[in-house]
Amino acid sequence: MNYTYLLINLALLLLPVLLFSIRQLNFTDNSKFIILAVLISVFAFSIPTEFMTQLKVIVFNPPYLSGMTLWQLPVEELLLLFLLPLSGIAVYLFLNHRFPDNGPEKYSLAFSNIMLGVCIAMLYFGHQKLYTLFTFSILFVFILYIEYVNSIRFMYRFYRAFLVTLIPFYIVYGVLANLPVLQYNSAETLNFNQFNIPFETPFYFMGMLLLSIYLFEFFKLRSRR
Repeated sequence: MNYTYLLINLALLLLPVLLFSIRQLNFTDNSKFIILAVLISVFAFSIPTEFMTQLKVIVFNPPYLSGMTLWQLPVEELLLLFLLPLSGIAVYLFLNHRFPDNGPEKYSLAFSNIMLGVCIAMLYFGHQKLYTLFTFSILFVFILYIEYVNSIRFMYRFYRAFLVTLIPFYIVYGVLANLPVLQYNSAETLNFNQFNIPFETPFYFMGMLLLSIYLFEFFKLRSRR
């Protein structure tokens, strides 16, 4: 058994542990909303991830894995699907605490419209590529719903947290893609990579984090009614 992927996950776990140890973030009070939101996100994104794994769009390299699987996915991948949005929510709450001004929220709709345009463009050019299709379809639906149907306003704070969380995201995926713990079928991506990470991957994470933060805000608001 090899624990490389597991150790990478444990290194990422340090980020939410350190941030949630800050008393002002009220992790104890928010923990049930955070965990529920992240678990739903894990379940939602494990389905397309497993589907793409079975179709060899994503390939995991056995020498770097423990060999334990769940739903035909390595347990390490499911753990990463849990830790990435958990880290993102930790960053989200930390930034909300340190920089509470939400004035720029008025500009978030304009940026979201740009993102919707990016999704449409990527789907136009890459609709025949499975990874591209899944990534930008999911992200398009989430942004469209949250901006034009949902009434909870948090997108500026989401974008801010997403940009900061890209730092640990690229560190983790840079290691995973270059060892390589996982590989992507270039025929199913736009084949435009950064550090061997497909262009689609940060947007896949964006959709995952957006779902998690929306659910967190939704559950928290509902508990107050």
